[in-house]
Amino acid sequence: MSRENDNEIPTIAKEEAASDQQQSAGKSGEVAENIQQQSADKIGEVVKNVQQEVQVARQPWYGVLRQTRFLLLVYTILLAVFGGLAFWVSLHPVLSLDIAISQEFQESKFPWLKSLMVAVSYQGNTLWLAIGLIAIAAVGLWLLHFRLEAVILLVVNVTSALLNVGLKLLINRPRPTEPLVNILQHATGQSFPSGHVMAYVAFWGLIFFFTLILFQGGRWWRVALLIFSGLVIVLVGPSRIYLGDHWSSDVLGSYLIGALWGWAWLWLYLRLKARGVLAASHKSDRPGAMEVHGKQR
Repeated sequence: MSRENDNEIPTIAKEEAASDQQQSAGKSGEVAENIQQQSADKIGEVVKNVQQEVQVARQPWYGVLRQTRFLLLVYTILLAVFGGLAFWVSLHPVLSLDIAISQEFQESKFPWLKSLMVAVSYQGNTLWLAIGLIAIAAVGLWLLHFRLEAVILLVVNVTSALLNVGLKLLINRPRPTEPLVNILQHATGQSFPSGHVMAYVAFWGLIFFFTLILFQGGRWWRVALLIFSGLVIVLVGPSRIYLGDHWSSDVLGSYLIGALWGWAWLWLYLRLKARGVLAASHKSDRPGAMEVHGKQR
């Protein structure tokens, strides 16, 4: 009897240990299930909140349609203004208002002002510098994995130059001459529209736009780029009038057509960007990661 009892004791101990293990395993399974359930609930809650935020932020279709129609209307009006201006100056190459504006600009004889106007126009007068800046900017954007932006920069600048040449040949307006205005810097070719202004709007306008949307924060180089690009775009028009290379209507027309041309390409760029065209392979360069780029760089 004692031997049987001795044999039963280890058996009972094993059974109790197995039972404890099963209970522990059951509790562990329950804990794991609870953790998974809580994680699933949290994920579901986050997704629901995001969906609600997107739903609130999303415009109704009729709102988007109204906005699109408004922008298209503005674009059409500006294009019509440019067309009317181009037609008018082709019929009347010399306008009394242009002469008065040029003479008013040239009344200031400060040496520093002439030096500033010459410096502002220098990029447009120096072909290697203009091409070099475009190439450096495009390569820099490509190396930073902004490939679509690099291609857009090249395409916009090339097509803008071709458009300018075509418009000059079509309108065939002569440049200002003495004694109507003082010719401080001699230029050749037709006058309408200004090639300098269109080139500056194409290049520095894109630099301003890309700096604004691709990078975030108040970094000194970002602020400097925004200020410099904005200033040269604003000053290049008056510099062409002051130096006697263009009439004010040439400058106005070039600002109009340059902005319209850039606007059309930016619209295309944003659509291509949303579709991930030329997006880099790693996550930070996928569509919608513009803000991430700005924080990391």
